[in-house]
Amino acid sequence: MKKAMILLVVLMLSTIQGANAQNRKRLQRESFVTDTPMVHDPVMAYEDSTYYIFATGMGIQKMTSVDRKNWTVHTEPVMLVIPQWTHDSVPGFQQHVWAPDVIQWHGKWWLAYSCSTFGKNGSAIGLLSTQKLASGLWNDEGCIVTSREGRDNWNAIDPNFVIDDQDQPWLVWGSFWDGIQLARLDTTMHIAKGEKTRTIARRFNLDNKASKNALPINPNPPKNPTSDYAGPNAIEAPFIFKHAGYYYLFVSWDYCCQGSKSNYRVAVGRSKTVEGPYLDRHGIDMRYGGGNLFIEGDKKAFEAAGHCAAYHIDCQDVFICHGYSIAHRGASILIQRPISWTSDGWPILK
Repeated sequence: MKKAMILLVVLMLSTIQGANAQNRKRLQRESFVTDTPMVHDPVMAYEDSTYYIFATGMGIQKMTSVDRKNWTVHTEPVMLVIPQWTHDSVPGFQQHVWAPDVIQWHGKWWLAYSCSTFGKNGSAIGLLSTQKLASGLWNDEGCIVTSREGRDNWNAIDPNFVIDDQDQPWLVWGSFWDGIQLARLDTTMHIAKGEKTRTIARRFNLDNKASKNALPINPNPPKNPTSDYAGPNAIEAPFIFKHAGYYYLFVSWDYCCQGSKSNYRVAVGRSKTVEGPYLDRHGIDMRYGGGNLFIEGDKKAFEAAGHCAAYHIDCQDVFICHGYSIAHRGASILIQRPISWTSDGWPILK
């Protein structure tokens, strides 16, 4: 009897493993190649002659390429299992994971991701790690930071890692509410002990006491068409890029996720230190409404464009984001453009 039970267990495990292998092969067969990938909130990584894009999707979308022209869209998500803590921390969150970021630091790849529900700031930023992107095996490193409705006036989504000139890691994140947040991390890529978040950028000047390097207070900010909770501070998706002694803070202004009705756009400011202040070319502090417009919809190919990242890759500086395509009826597709620099050190797109 005992031998029969052992045999039955072995057969069951073999069946399960075989089914999992078949499912994995089926998913791999369903992957497809395209030169116009539909994507939302893309970030990029490079390892062993392969480019990776990670983006918003069920369990995080993944694409790979050897030339950044033709992309294999993998139907198998990065996160085959969504950690239970995410559901416990964020009521209503299921499997649609937003706005990842990925970086290689101290011999590991670190991937941060957003757990939230649309228009609310009960959110969490989670963390994964792996030794090799090609392995597809990620370790759950728990939660980096959470925001709570009624407790925090900021939203824990849209993370971006930045390593400063002293090899110190930081996390910048945020969406609406009080705008873009920054905090120092420890060596495990979690918020450092005793660290307090600070606001480094807003869409408008919301501070009556701000008198220096500030835009005038807008007495009638536009109504938020997407959320009654978030308010009019329509700024999100920060990304910090280092170049020639400056940290450049890219942010997305206004509204995404409405197809052809989106009016997303990207603005930028810069600072000599990662902590700011980040000023635009007119000296206006991004905490009080500053920022140079960097890209927006041209109304020919794209209605709007935003949620960006920037990299020094292939011996050039490269900007990526998603754009709401007119030809594709408002679907969001990948945009890649080279960055050049003005004589006074400001980025422009070629």
